Amino acid sequence: MQPLWRKIQQQNFTDWKKLAELIQLDLPLPPNKLKFPLNLPVRLAKKIRKATPDDPILRQFLPSFEENKKSPLFISDPVGDTNARKAPKLLHKYQGRALLVSTSACAMHCRYCFRQHFDYETEDKSFSEELEYIRQDSTLKEIILSGGDPLSLSDRQLKSLIDNLAQIPHLKRLRFHTRFPIGIPERIDAPFLELLKTCRLQTFFVVHSNHPNEWDEEISAALKNIQKLGIPVLCQTILLKNVNDNADTLHAFFEFLVDQGILPYYLHQLDRVEGASHFEVSEEEGKAFMQELSRRLSGYAVPRYVQEIAGESSKTPISF
Repeated sequence: MQPLWRKIQQQNFTDWKKLAELIQLDLPLPPNKLKFPLNLPVRLAKKIRKATPDDPILRQFLPSFEENKKSPLFISDPVGDTNARKAPKLLHKYQGRALLVSTSACAMHCRYCFRQHFDYETEDKSFSEELEYIRQDSTLKEIILSGGDPLSLSDRQLKSLIDNLAQIPHLKRLRFHTRFPIGIPERIDAPFLELLKTCRLQTFFVVHSNHPNEWDEEISAALKNIQKLGIPVLCQTILLKNVNDNADTLHAFFEFLVDQGILPYYLHQLDRVEGASHFEVSEEEGKAFMQELSRRLSGYAVPRYVQEIAGESSKTPISF
């Protein structure tokens, strides 16, 4: 029997015509040969303001002809995932931690996704090579579950993976990176919470969200249930042109997050992935926003402004 969240996921908008009807907008035909199709949860689609082409939620998910713009600075692998690949689904970039690309599936398709061109390995669901690499490297203390979105996996698949990780003695921490609850908070159900509750590893839960309009009370309540387990919940945000590139929006968003007990973690400079150049905000503008946020907000409400540079040993802070 399918869980409720999976049934909700199957109702996602994948047809731009149906989305156009909902938001009462005459949308242009999507670009030809679209490699990264529309995929938008109903919950988020209903939050798009009617007849508003520049709505900040719509801009994040609607395929655009701007994606066909070519720039030598925007490439298929801007963060160096290929060179960091130690097994089909394992990336090891930074000391003490490694990332499992646990699935290619997502709850939604963000048009600026830096992994939209990633060569996902989908045949082997056992993670045998990845687990063996982790077992052999005793310097690893933390595993990051990413994707795609790790919450796209079934509870059975997640439990098997987490149990195997928990049996590796030198691992101490487990980190989820997910956008799933922002579109389908029903994913944070009782079986998933039980899975988290019984995990030996100290767990951290990082949600990806870019604008306060994405949120509602049910999302906050779902994440509060994770916090009640003693699991820190953080949020990372990407600075996006014509989505959140103004100090007032960022201020309102980060203040909202801390009022939910969620710490703003990173404000990311856009990863220069092919097809996303129209989302880039200059570093100069980003620095100005950070200066203003530092004046307005408590220190714990101000995220670190960073970018990922391929080959570097950590995220690179952008000084402001």
